[in-house]
Amino acid sequence: MRVLLDIKDNKASSLLEVLNSLPYVKVKPISGEKALLIEDIKEAVENVKLIREGKLKGKPARELLDEL
Repeated sequence: MRVLLDIKDNKASSLLEVLNSLPYVKVKPISGEKALLIEDIKEAVENVKLIREGKLKGKPARELLDEL
């Protein structure tokens, strides 16, 4: 299982110490930019899910391309 945590800078080092001390946990810090990308992708997937369920209206692909 993978978990993305948002931790205040002044608390991160102590939590990372605890996590690193656990033999069954691998810690791999990611950049803020990569974390934002992950959040954007999660939001996009959720929007697609809502569109498929009919709870959100989607845009036609042609309309999206015209905006570029």
